[in-house]
Amino acid sequence: MDIGGKGLFTKEIEEALLQGRVDAAIHSLKDMPSITPDGLVIAAIPEREDPRDAFLSVHFPSLQELPQGARLGTASLRRQAQALHLRPDLEVFPLRGNVDTRLAKLDGGEMDAILLAASGLNRLGLGGRVRSWLDPLACPPAPGQGALAIQTRADNADAEWLRDLRHAPTQLAVAAERGALEALEGSCRTAMGAHARLIGEVLHLTVEALTPDGALRFRREGEIPSGGGEDAARALGLSLGLEVRQAGGDALLLPTPVGGEGVEG
Repeated sequence: MDIGGKGLFTKEIEEALLQGRVDAAIHSLKDMPSITPDGLVIAAIPEREDPRDAFLSVHFPSLQELPQGARLGTASLRRQAQALHLRPDLEVFPLRGNVDTRLAKLDGGEMDAILLAASGLNRLGLGGRVRSWLDPLACPPAPGQGALAIQTRADNADAEWLRDLRHAPTQLAVAAERGALEALEGSCRTAMGAHARLIGEVLHLTVEALTPDGALRFRREGEIPSGGGEDAARALGLSLGLEVRQAGGDALLLPTPVGGEGVEG
């Protein structure tokens, strides 16, 4: 079913910001659309938590070691497609609810394994439940995964307390990832991921998109000197994202929306 995509989870808070009922909002960056409403800005992004996807299971240590035909739960089209690309034999089931509800379904035997964001588990003190992590180069996470975004009205964006919260390496990396998001129109209908990392003075970016069944995968990689700043990083993401979009075409779109990256936890 269509549950509204990324914007569903930020719209009400953004309306409160625009109306002056609140002065700042904290979002999970991966839940935010690539374009923000007029009058609002992402004013600061603190240092990122672990961006990787986490594999959780009662009986099995990794995705690769699941038995043939195992039941895998996820709320994310991207994770579904990536898992099926690696393991087309798996049965993938939609996994809804908060983290406690999802863990209860795992512990109750409804699923053999589930995939969640490592950052969310860490923030809830549940990092010990993780059996292994997906390689973010082999399976790029959602753009901005692991990062928090502090959103304000544009006229408050340069407040001193916001400047103190900005983490330049994180902001550079997510600028590249969100450039790819913008190019690919990543939403509940596009299985796409992007992972940027700084190595010395070079920003590296990997972008991929898959068909919903995981059968086809389209990837591009690129790098730029980190000194170019966020505008150059975003341009790199846009360029690679457009190349992926052109390569995959309409095959990347899900005809009937079934879920959302914005609820993937």
